[in-house]
This record gives sequence, C-alpha cells and structure tokens, in this order.
Amino acid sequence: MATAARELTFFLAEPERRLLRALAARLPAAVSSDHLTALGVLGALGAGAAYALSRVSPIWLWVASAMLVVQWVGDSLDGTLARVRRAERPRYGYYLDHVVDAFSTAVIGLGIGLSGYVHLGAALGIVVVYLALSINVYLESAVLGVFRLAYNRMGPTEVRIIMVIANALLAVLSPVPSPMARTVATATLGILAAGMTGLLATRFARNLRTLAQLEPCGHTTAVRSPRAEARFPLGLRAESDVPAPTCAIPLLCAGDRRVGHAERSGAPRSGARLGELGDRGDRPNSRTRAPRR
Repeated sequence: MATAARELTFFLAEPERRLLRALAARLPAAVSSDHLTALGVLGALGAGAAYALSRVSPIWLWVASAMLVVQWVGDSLDGTLARVRRAERPRYGYYLDHVVDAFSTAVIGLGIGLSGYVHLGAALGIVVVYLALSINVYLESAVLGVFRLAYNRMGPTEVRIIMVIANALLAVLSPVPSPMARTVATATLGILAAGMTGLLATRFARNLRTLAQLEPCGHTTAVRSPRAEARFPLGLRAESDVPAPTCAIPLLCAGDRRVGHAERSGAPRSGARLGELGDRGDRPNSRTRAPRR
C-alpha cells in the first residue's frame, strides 16, 4: 500500500534516521512496534508528571528531560522498527501514532503549566498551537499527498532538544520557581506561540493557493450516489460517480473547489486513503513511499 510522499527537511533528520535504523536492527524479536508506542506514552506521562513535580524540587526537571528522551525513543522508533522488519500496518499505524502524539502533547503541556515556571494558560495555549501545526501536516498529507513534518527546518526532535536545554537552564539558574523566572518563561512561550502561528498562517496560505490552482472555480464536479459513498467512504473512485453541471453562480463556486476535480485530473484527492498517509519517514529531503507499519 502506497503512502504519502515524505519530505523531511528538519536539521537532524539524517542523523536521526541512521540512529533509529541502527537501534531497530538491534532490538530483540520480542519487542514490537506496539511496545514502543506504549513506551512513548509512558515517557510522555512521566515527563508531564515530572514537570508538575518540579515546583517541589529542581531535580524533577532533570527527570523530565530523561522522560522526554524515553518519549522520543518510543515515538520515533515504533515506525522504523515496523519498516525494518517489513511488518508495516499503514492505516493502523497512522491512526494510532497520531492519536498518541496528540495525547502526549497535551499531557506534557499540562505538566509544564503545573510546574510553577510557566503560567498555565500560556502552556495550554502553546499546546493548542502545536496541535494546530500537527493537524495541518495531516491535512496536507490527505489533500496534497505530501507529508511535510518540519516547519522551517524545525521538527519534533529539535523541539525536544530545546526543551531539554530549557530544563537544564531552569534547574541551574532558578532551582525554585520565582516570579522573575515565571515572567520570563511565560513571555518566551508567548513569543514562540506567535512565531508558530505565523508559520501556520504562511503555510496555510501557500497550501490554499496550490489547491486553488489544482481545483479552479468553475470545474465540473462529481456527484456520488449513496451506494458509492457506502462502498468507497474515503473519497475512492467509484464507477457510479456521475458528472454534475458546472457551478453557474460565481459566489457559490467555492463549494466546487473541494470535490470532484482531483479524481479526473489526477491531482491529490481530499479523501485519499488513510494508507496513503505517513508519519516520519526514513529518508530526509527526499520523497519516499515506504509505509509506516
């Protein structure tokens, strides 16, 4: 089953790929991708709990950093292990991985907000923005057929490294949460959230322009029968699809942009198979098509 083409352009993509493949090749046969996914969830829970406990002792900031490493191992290695062993389950892996990613992001963000170093509202705000960036990546996979994990050369691995560095600085410079440290950390999160929102807006505008070119206003749409929709629920081509008249009212043409044209022109479909979507690939700066699981 084919996957969306992956374009991994973040800074550490190539060394991370080599490291993950080396680790996957050395894991015992008893370890499965599901075990690694569970390890990633435990790492996220541990990181969130350690952040929340850092208001008691700065040692928990070091524990949080260790748990972020555990979370990285589980989250990044599960798909690589499946590919190395040729035991991919693309739809299962895609669904599970991204649900787990959302949960892990929320848990870690909540822990940061409870740490005393950051205002809770600011921490939850950065979680919302990060999840919005992630959702945009998933939608790009569906409508454009390309999985672009990085934003301006920054990927999840780089974000974890920045968090580990921030933990070390806080543990050394401000062992006890102080008003000054809280103000500085909260302001820093606000700046990061604003920058991430700008990146999302820029990419959204570019994607919308690309899709408008692929599906210009006024093209003929396809009307799907209820039977075809039941048999092909994810936008797959059905023989019973029949062409419908072109939109006659310009103001209503926006509704025509979203369906039909991609199936006739060969452009990416908004209802692509979930199996055509992928998570992290093994080859950065290239367009690979190996399924995740």
